[in-house]
Amino acid sequence: MKRLRVIFLLSIALLLVWLPSCSQTTDIPVATDIPVATSLPTPVIKTTDLPDPESTAQNFLTYWQQEDYDNMYALLTESSQGKISQEDFTRRYVRFADEAALLEWETQVLSSQKTPEAATINYKVDLVSSMIGSLGREMAMSLELEDGEWKIDWNDGLIMPELAGGNNLRMDLELPERQAIFDRNGNPLVSLAEAVSIGIYPDFINPDEDDGLIGLLASVTGLRSAYIRQLIRDARPGDFIGLAQIPAEGNEQRANALAGIGSVVTSWYQSRFYYDGGIGPHVVGYTSQIQEEEMSQYRRAGYRSDEYVGRKGIEKWGEKILTGKHGGTLYVVDAEGKLVDQLGSSPAEPGQPVYTTLDRDLQAAAQRALEGFRGAAVVMERDTGRVLAMASSPGFDPNAYQTDNFNWSSELGGIVNDPNLPQINRAAQGIYPLGSVFKVITMAAALESGVFKPEDTYECGYFFDELVGLQLTDWTYEEFLEDGETEPSGLLTLPEGLIRSCNPWFWHMGLELFNQGKTTAVSDMARAFGLGAATGIEGVDEEAGKIPDPQSQVDATNLATGQGDMQVTPLQVARFMAALGNGGTLFRPQIIEQVGSEENPQSSFEPDAQGELPLKPETLQLIRDSMLAVVRSKDPLGTAYRVFTGLDLNVYGKTGTAETGGAEPHAWFAGFTDENREDLPDIAVAVLVENGGQGSEVAAPIFRRILEQYFFGRPIKLYPWETTYNVTETPTPLFSETPTPEATP
Repeated sequence: MKRLRVIFLLSIALLLVWLPSCSQTTDIPVATDIPVATSLPTPVIKTTDLPDPESTAQNFLTYWQQEDYDNMYALLTESSQGKISQEDFTRRYVRFADEAALLEWETQVLSSQKTPEAATINYKVDLVSSMIGSLGREMAMSLELEDGEWKIDWNDGLIMPELAGGNNLRMDLELPERQAIFDRNGNPLVSLAEAVSIGIYPDFINPDEDDGLIGLLASVTGLRSAYIRQLIRDARPGDFIGLAQIPAEGNEQRANALAGIGSVVTSWYQSRFYYDGGIGPHVVGYTSQIQEEEMSQYRRAGYRSDEYVGRKGIEKWGEKILTGKHGGTLYVVDAEGKLVDQLGSSPAEPGQPVYTTLDRDLQAAAQRALEGFRGAAVVMERDTGRVLAMASSPGFDPNAYQTDNFNWSSELGGIVNDPNLPQINRAAQGIYPLGSVFKVITMAAALESGVFKPEDTYECGYFFDELVGLQLTDWTYEEFLEDGETEPSGLLTLPEGLIRSCNPWFWHMGLELFNQGKTTAVSDMARAFGLGAATGIEGVDEEAGKIPDPQSQVDATNLATGQGDMQVTPLQVARFMAALGNGGTLFRPQIIEQVGSEENPQSSFEPDAQGELPLKPETLQLIRDSMLAVVRSKDPLGTAYRVFTGLDLNVYGKTGTAETGGAEPHAWFAGFTDENREDLPDIAVAVLVENGGQGSEVAAPIFRRILEQYFFGRPIKLYPWETTYNVTETPTPLFSETPTPEATP
């Protein structure tokens, strides 16, 4: 090897000696412009920038706050994903949040350390529990570089250090008793009570022979014998019919008598009990069990998964008031459920009872007054806005939602499958054209506009021909076609037009105002009366309805008589009737009399005046005088004169018949009293009967029945369709085939 190296060096030396000699002894040209490198360039090595582990950690924490568990799982290392499936990973986080009753949580990256292939991120989590408050923790997250991306080496301790090693949280809850709801006089409408459910197997009962049994069932349940017989006749083979639920207290003997009869099922249970089959069920509402899809939502609010929560009405509105605050203790337990640590505790706080403005007896009477119909009635204190009754028909029994009630399945099926939609509160959620009751507003707009005066007259005939190419027909002509006797109303002053409810007179007013450029005079007045907007009542869901501005002459004539696209609720009508009666003040309807016990009230009713009717005193007085004549006048004949004969009360009212475009019209009657009694405040009442026909024939008698109950404590005059009080001529409702309310939710 050394020999070869020597030979190589000698060869190089000889070559260096030979090259200069060659350049001097030969004529070979030398290129002088070839650059000679003096040094070699330094090579540049390109490197790939490594990703930031902090951004990966921050994304993971942000996804946690958003409860985006899919994207959280995607940031885990392969080895971590191999230890826990995506489903179990999600379940772990959801269970943690539910058990800790977490309301919210905030995260913050504090610091980081990294090497080319590993990193540690220190972060803070502020957890807020609805039960025990703050649960702040500082933790560390390990990350690894996989395929050029940072991934999280996950374990249970990244949720909370105490959960490392497979530990879990367990919340032991302390539940306060849900408080009762009362009427204004302290009568319970719903409370915790022992009850008895009563049902029958119709196959074993002969409705034509078992009079004793049917009579006993009627006596115990409060149902009519004819109604029970009809249920038995309509039943299919094998049916079970849940009849009613009654309080156990005071009914033990009668319930025991039924218990010995084979065709009858009686079952004792303790539950939230709604008295008398539901007094004001659309106002009081109901409770039902937490459903699977909402379990997590309620668990995080501190509820137990098998609890009942408010669904409608005051039960929903007053959920926190009635329930109080749940208490609880949060523990850490190991995989076997053994106690490891206690993280915090909070005591339960009792709820508060709610006293409504409802009068139990009046509410029950209003519900009975509407039986057999689809409709609504609202009774308000004229001078305060208190709602004394709010009835919607058909109604429902809130006890059907209590699964401890043996009858619940049978009764609930009847409610949810009823095409008459009994759960809708037609008093506040049903929206309808107002018909001729709206003429009060048209009269107000006509007089306040200056275009019309009280002494103006109009020839009220069968027909209205002022619209080009369109003839409208008065209600008197429809009556004439039926009886062959009704004559046109003839020449009427403006107030007489309201008393007689002359359609042509009001079509003329609406058209004339439109033609004179006062296109929104009527619609503006309607909105000033509170129509087309929610009343602001608390505790009851309501619809706003709508009052459109007329876009044509036809629109103007339609609106003038409460037809067309206008929609109102009975609650809104009762409200403006109260304003007409009290001197012009629009009070907010209220259903809550008091929150808290009688000894320690948390809040109490206060009248809430929201506005004034934009009427001159003389206009308001003229409207009142005309409404009084609707009830009392013989000449011209007031449209409700016959209904109120013999009733010794100062009643102001207006009939309404609202066309529906095919079916029978909706029947309305609305008004107020002016008795000025110290013991009984004056009231305003609105009654609607869907597809009931003429307002004077159906709605006005129901209105009168409500007044009789309020002022005299009992019915005085039979309905035209009754054989005895609250018993119709047939077991079936008088009006059964009716469409649903228009545009109800």
